[in-house]
Amino acid sequence: MRWGRLIAGVLAVGGVAFGIFGGEYSTLDWWQLKREVRAEERSIAQLRAEVDSLGVWAALVETDSATQERVARERFGMIRDGEMVYSVAPER
Repeated sequence: MRWGRLIAGVLAVGGVAFGIFGGEYSTLDWWQLKREVRAEERSIAQLRAEVDSLGVWAALVETDSATQERVARERFGMIRDGEMVYSVAPER
């Protein structure tokens, strides 16, 4: 009777240990995969927010004359008639 309980206890502990650490995908591997999935979901959410803001920016560039003027001035150095452009060169 004593040996039976001992063997049953060892098998139970062994089964729990195998469930946590053993097999092709252990519980520890599963936890790691869940952490990676959460990290990827956060990354996807950040990228979606960035895409949304870029979509708003693209719509403004296509339709808003003030935004178009700002882009033309900043990126292409365009000026209106009568304006002068001053450029400051960095010190060497």
